[in-house]
Amino acid sequence: MNIPGATEQRGAVSADGDLRLSPLAVAILILLAHEPMHPYGLRQRLQEWDKDRVINVNQRNAIYYTIDRLRRAGLINLRETARQDNRPDRSVYEATDEGVARARRWLSEMLAAPVYEYPTFPAALAFLQSIPAEAAVAALEQRMAALDADIRRLRQHVDSHVARFPGGVDRIFLVEVEYQQAMWEAELNWVSQLVADIKAGRAWAGGLAGIDTVAGDQPD
Repeated sequence: MNIPGATEQRGAVSADGDLRLSPLAVAILILLAHEPMHPYGLRQRLQEWDKDRVINVNQRNAIYYTIDRLRRAGLINLRETARQDNRPDRSVYEATDEGVARARRWLSEMLAAPVYEYPTFPAALAFLQSIPAEAAVAALEQRMAALDADIRRLRQHVDSHVARFPGGVDRIFLVEVEYQQAMWEAELNWVSQLVADIKAGRAWAGGLAGIDTVAGDQPD
């Protein structure tokens, strides 16, 4: 089934057309507009600000690759090469005026246009009838337990961080965490209802289904 209105895939060419939009590229441009930094400093800042929950910086090479793309596009410049005793030289980058403008355009696009990202869970749901109902319920109940644990951990993590600031934290600095929590809670509620419907026979009239049903018994 096609998803109306959603952009086809993540990493699609932006409205600018000449460079692929990515969350990491936007984050790098915004950070470099705020303060010139070297690649390791960018990764460290994203982790310090807890933005690595939503920006994947696990692979250090991704930052270097993205920096190279942005530099070749004229969106960042090499500001200086910092030399330190007994350490490799560090290249310090800064955003250009065009880079700052592009980051703002990209950020607006990301906020405005839903993107269908082909996550694994809906793909598994598409073939749920290929395993016995009991196995499907068991797997979904494991997912429910994992979601519940993730929600609890996220709440504790946020509460512990906010508690460090006596005056509290403006909501704007927590919106990505609020969104993640809301998505997990919605998914948990949906999966819980699906499991209840399967157990009651409201979603799976046959009770059990094998791999033979996949090709021939799909509804139009």
